[in-house]
Amino acid sequence: MDTKIIRDKMIDYYKGDPKRIQHFIKVEAFATLIAEKEKVSKEIGIIISILGYVHDIGIKIAEKEYGSSNGKLQEKCGAEPSRNLVIQSGFSKEIADRVSFIVAHHHTYENVEGLDYQILVEADIIVNIYEDNISKDIIPSIKKNIFKTQSGLDLLNKLYN
Repeated sequence: MDTKIIRDKMIDYYKGDPKRIQHFIKVEAFATLIAEKEKVSKEIGIIISILGYVHDIGIKIAEKEYGSSNGKLQEKCGAEPSRNLVIQSGFSKEIADRVSFIVAHHHTYENVEGLDYQILVEADIIVNIYEDNISKDIIPSIKKNIFKTQSGLDLLNKLYN
């Protein structure tokens, strides 16, 4: 199946919020790029693309219910809506469950389970370094402690070295 349906639903979901829309479009693009270079399977590639689009779905709910969009609240508030969106878009329960699990942990960098999870984390961090003006002094620590894929490391080095 094509993940464009997820993209379009997320654009509708964040209608009027160009910052959030641009963020998930960029994360999906970088995640897909890393996935291609890592030569992941077609199914893992679909999961990674979906994750790029939906990983921050919990922000809107967290801001409304808690007045904050911190990472842990994003995880807490994003699991169920991401699962529902994936199923409503015609993807399997297995894909929806995997997406939901990763959305519920995507700001947790210890015990990353699976290449799909690792690639999402790397793509999100690549985008966040730029969007949040993270100091280049922190990049070596990020590289050492979080990045695991060769393609993610290469991209990080090319962008911020």
